[in-house]
Amino acid sequence: MADYNRSELDTPYLKKRRKFFKIDDDTVGAYAEKVARFFGTGSYLMWQTVFVTVWILLNVGGWWFSWDEYPFILLNLAFSTQAAYAAPLILLAQNRQEDRDRISLNEDRRRALETKADTEFITRELAGLRLAVGEMVSRDYLRHELEDLQNMLERIEAKLDDEAAARIALQHELHDRGIQELSDPIQGDVVGNDSPDTKKKK
Repeated sequence: MADYNRSELDTPYLKKRRKFFKIDDDTVGAYAEKVARFFGTGSYLMWQTVFVTVWILLNVGGWWFSWDEYPFILLNLAFSTQAAYAAPLILLAQNRQEDRDRISLNEDRRRALETKADTEFITRELAGLRLAVGEMVSRDYLRHELEDLQNMLERIEAKLDDEAAARIALQHELHDRGIQELSDPIQGDVVGNDSPDTKKKK
């Protein structure tokens, strides 16, 4: 037995056959699809009905030349030949359609997997975003905190104003008291310097 190499062990070994002539499967398949489509149209039925009717009338109507008398053996042979070729052509067209359906199914499956992966990714991102938003402060909470901070600053500012006013008042009071204390000793000295001689002179 001749040695041979196979890339896949589960694939059976097939002997290569020599081809006397090469046939383009795509060309034959395209032709088969065209013929199969034509067989399934109303035009084909109409032309075949006209052909059979004319055939029968020419061979039964008593014309001088009848090439296929009753029971129309030649016509039956033509129909048998047509059926013998029509069946493989229809099968070829069905095989090509199955190949296209398989490719379309694989493409749909691939797109479905991609869509599923994208959906799962978006779902995870939305879940993470919800968790992040849940940990962040809300607008109402932030507004409430800012209002509390503003009120606290206003109270501190009012307290500082009161302390500044009290400090200014205290400074004025101390200033007035200092002036009064300075003026009282001077007046005492003036009164104390009035001696009896001065009074006598007066």
